[in-house]
Amino acid sequence: MKPFTICRGPAAPLLRNNVDTDLIIRIERISQLRRGQFATWTFETLRYLGEGPQSGERADFILNQPAFRQACILLAGDNFGCGSSREMAVWALEEFGLRCVIAPSFGDIFRSNCLQNGLLPVVLPAPAIAALAAVASDGTPLEVDLTELEVRAPGLAPMRFEFDSVQQTALLEGLDEIDQTLLLMNEIEAFQRTDRQQRKWIYGQPRG
Repeated sequence: MKPFTICRGPAAPLLRNNVDTDLIIRIERISQLRRGQFATWTFETLRYLGEGPQSGERADFILNQPAFRQACILLAGDNFGCGSSREMAVWALEEFGLRCVIAPSFGDIFRSNCLQNGLLPVVLPAPAIAALAAVASDGTPLEVDLTELEVRAPGLAPMRFEFDSVQQTALLEGLDEIDQTLLLMNEIEAFQRTDRQQRKWIYGQPRG
């Protein structure tokens, strides 16, 4: 997993509530494509005039506008990532180039998938996000600092956000759950040695 420390760049304001995972990546694409092939199809329904890029782009969609084609931050509305529990929605956002989504709230499973893939989900109140969107509306870059737990924008005071310390360390070091488990191998093996002696029958050994 790619570590996250500081992300600095354009922040695209997509301030609509209840953006679900099907809007991020359609179910048909999940069955057709593999990881690494989703970028073209991210927000397909919003980005294109019809079925896919060959139909042409919608000029009014924020991520099609020149200032936000290289956006690394998405400013979103409430309940972002709701709907079905498809990890491919996070893959699609990452492959599109996004490293951070800032929203008032997230779908629970979507947020968990973000943490497993190095996409930072930041929770801020809607008025704070509106203030950030106003600054970012012309492509002015914002900065998200996971070490300091701050979002920074020109002309605004730094905005603090809450984040679980264990999850913070995992993202800073690029550790998914498997990596975090492997860090505990000494403790796991010590437990197994003791447990094999105390409960031999669990491991198919005679009790005596």
